[in-house]
Amino acid sequence: MKEIINQLDKVFESRVRLGLMSVLVVNDWVDFAALKKMLEVTDGNLASHISALEKKDFIEVRKQFIGKKPNTSFRITDAGRQAFSNHLSALERLIKGQG
Repeated sequence: MKEIINQLDKVFESRVRLGLMSVLVVNDWVDFAALKKMLEVTDGNLASHISALEKKDFIEVRKQFIGKKPNTSFRITDAGRQAFSNHLSALERLIKGQG
């Protein structure tokens, strides 16, 4: 069991990061406002979690203007997809009691 626990990625221990990655794994690009609404978090809280995932190269950031309004959106990277998949697989094995 300890081996499985060691396979869990600490970066995904937060409910916000887990939720953020769950949203991004099934969507192409998601903008900041939509993530904030879905995850029910403040701007600062979401920004700090995004920053942590961006530092690990798990998400990609795209900044653009839509009309005259700035828009920031995010998508999961291949590295993020793999890391998240590994984390979920380890969780599943842990829940099923597979060592």
